Amino acid sequence: MKWGVLVFPGTNRDYDAYDVFARILGHDTRYIWHRERDLDGLDAIMLPGGFSYGDYLRCGAIARFSPVMEELIRFANSGRTVFGVCNGFQVLTESGLLPGTLLRNRSLRFINEDWPLRVERTDTRFTHLCSEGQVMTVPIAHNEGNYFLGGDDLKRLEDRNGVLFRYCSPQGEVNDASNPNGSVNNIAGVINEAGNVLGMMPHPENRTDPLIGGTDGLVLFESMVAELSQA
Repeated sequence: MKWGVLVFPGTNRDYDAYDVFARILGHDTRYIWHRERDLDGLDAIMLPGGFSYGDYLRCGAIARFSPVMEELIRFANSGRTVFGVCNGFQVLTESGLLPGTLLRNRSLRFINEDWPLRVERTDTRFTHLCSEGQVMTVPIAHNEGNYFLGGDDLKRLEDRNGVLFRYCSPQGEVNDASNPNGSVNNIAGVINEAGNVLGMMPHPENRTDPLIGGTDGLVLFESMVAELSQA
């Protein structure tokens, strides 16, 4: 099983993602520089967090035009696994692989703290090892994490069960008090209609080892491994 970690100028969570795949899971993993066009042989690709191109213009907006993105879109459209976290989520929305956009936090301040998430679906390649309604606590670290999708588009997303994670209380309650950044409907992560592209703002890769605060996020990576092992 081979994993790719996509790196743009300004990416800063690439080492974290690589560590999960290579050291914790023990799989063949390589970095993919944004100018590359060869994604052959890879089973899954992760777009990690950071500040691609310094977040100039708009988060993820410049990265969307990197040479690798044309190939990544083909990769995703072929049904292979793509997982974007934080800035990676922003890049996926800018590229059209996922719906919505990420706006400034309603507090207009950078947020850096652990936050509970409720798992909304357990029938996906990313969450099938989770339990229904499971609450996991993982870090959030963003300035533009306020997920927005309006009108009929939001209704379509909800009607097709495209929301995979919602911000919640430690008890799993979803309300405004448990919403850290103002995201519509407390949305923390969404999946595409085909079920092979996931984007989320929180950082599960930073909760995969007891030495760095816990293992709540590891189940997402183990779910992907189990799914790909059966493919």
